[in-house]
Amino acid sequence: MKRRTLIKGLATGASSLYLSKLFGSSLLQTNVNADIVSGPFKPTWNSLTQYQVPEWFRDAKFGIWAHWGPQCQPERGDWYARGMYQEGSDQYKYHIEKYGHPSKFGFKDVINEWKAENWDPNALVGLYKQAGAKYFMALANHHDNFDLYDSKYQSWNSTKLGPKKDLVGGWAKAAKEHGLPFGVTVHASHPWTWYEVAQRADKTGPYAGIPYDGKLTKADGAGKWWNGYDPQELYAQNHALSKDSLDDNSMGGHWDWGNGASVPSKAYCDKFLNRTIELIDKYGPELIYFDDTALPLWPVSDAGLKIAAHMYNTSIKKHGKLQAALFGKVLDEQQRKCMIWDIERGQSNQIEPLPWQTDTCIGSWHYDRRIFDNKGYKSAKTVVHTLVDIVSKNGNLLLNIPLRGDGTIDSEERTVVEGIGAWMQTNNEAIYGTRPWKVFGEGPAIETAAPINAQGFNEGKGKPFGAEDIRFTTKGKTLYAIMLGWPQENEALIKKLAASDQAGKVSQVSLLGNDKLNFQQTAAGLKVQLPQQAPGKDAFVLKIEGAI
Repeated sequence: MKRRTLIKGLATGASSLYLSKLFGSSLLQTNVNADIVSGPFKPTWNSLTQYQVPEWFRDAKFGIWAHWGPQCQPERGDWYARGMYQEGSDQYKYHIEKYGHPSKFGFKDVINEWKAENWDPNALVGLYKQAGAKYFMALANHHDNFDLYDSKYQSWNSTKLGPKKDLVGGWAKAAKEHGLPFGVTVHASHPWTWYEVAQRADKTGPYAGIPYDGKLTKADGAGKWWNGYDPQELYAQNHALSKDSLDDNSMGGHWDWGNGASVPSKAYCDKFLNRTIELIDKYGPELIYFDDTALPLWPVSDAGLKIAAHMYNTSIKKHGKLQAALFGKVLDEQQRKCMIWDIERGQSNQIEPLPWQTDTCIGSWHYDRRIFDNKGYKSAKTVVHTLVDIVSKNGNLLLNIPLRGDGTIDSEERTVVEGIGAWMQTNNEAIYGTRPWKVFGEGPAIETAAPINAQGFNEGKGKPFGAEDIRFTTKGKTLYAIMLGWPQENEALIKKLAASDQAGKVSQVSLLGNDKLNFQQTAAGLKVQLPQQAPGKDAFVLKIEGAI
């Protein structure tokens, strides 16, 4: 789903001098066809620092995401539209076996195969609401440059090709029917460099030197299914390759300009701006996630700044106050005041002063059949532990449940979703509407927590959680101590609540899903006698009065 390589320094907010040195010119000023809504927010970093995270988002804590598009059709995992053009890669070999050589059957043809024939957005969003999700987000486009909505600026979209359905519109309607705030995720600032592999040709074998279909033009479509459509509008490859593109066969590719990557044209940036403004205006999302360092096309273009200001001012115009949630990755201190910091596949190791979000997935970002076959999904227990840890640190969890090409989830995924829902049904009062305590937790896993690597990716690298690992949340005068395992001898010890002059005197302890419990507040900690039988599984919540 996301970029793997980053260039230090490009995410800085006040970087006009840096930009001047890097590009020899000022920030590219984009043009938008639609009206940018005026209001208190202007398209500058300084103006965007007025942003305040809405309370509804802080209270929601948990959202579910459908990271679903044509790259799910082959059911071979993430970044398929790039990997299929990388000679010798797993996806390249799979593509040749399933579809044929990418000089003859390219990603445009995968799009044509994708019909989303069994997609039922209302049923899926209903399932996610039962699982405890308080907001729902859908992919609006990916690095494959295919818009999943009715776009007048991008001919390659799901209403005209592939499923011939307005997928974002269907998701938005379902979310509204279930009373969930609706969001979209936007990834289409990157095809310029991400798709460069489609310009290549095999270096060896029977097709050596024969270009892949990334070089095709509209004129080549005569008599073919894509007659009248320009592959260059999809692949965006009518430009010189990045400096070392032909030597780069990694999944990283080129993301940030200034490292030999080809810089997008003004027309490309203008089109991205228009597509995204149209998306906001037509579907009214309350949340937008950008798969970008800071904002899309930053620091080449001001497009991302204009989109953010438009999103915020539109929200104020609609609600009378700012209710929008906008996410970016790898943010500096100033930018974290302008939007919500998103950490990919990882989490902070401290209570963050500002609300933040983790985005992660139970499998691969795009559907991969092998994960189902090998029973490789994250368990409900892992998701619950992740959620609890994140919420204790002032964060939210956005969880992707990958959809198959036909628009369904598989039986293993459904089991995970239902398991999350079962836990939330009993324990959600320790999650929704809570705020962090003075410390986020205690236990041995804290000492082995892995540091964040750039945009995240520290997920699952620390010691697994156990019964001694406890996370805290609060609501009013109530403290929740969430045990990430069931203690031996059926007795819990919470060291942070040891009797002292500074500690509050605990007056009552109960276990969610059970009755009041006997306890003793000692110099070693709060000792709680638990019932013989654990209520439920995965994590257990002690509701404590008097400690705050």
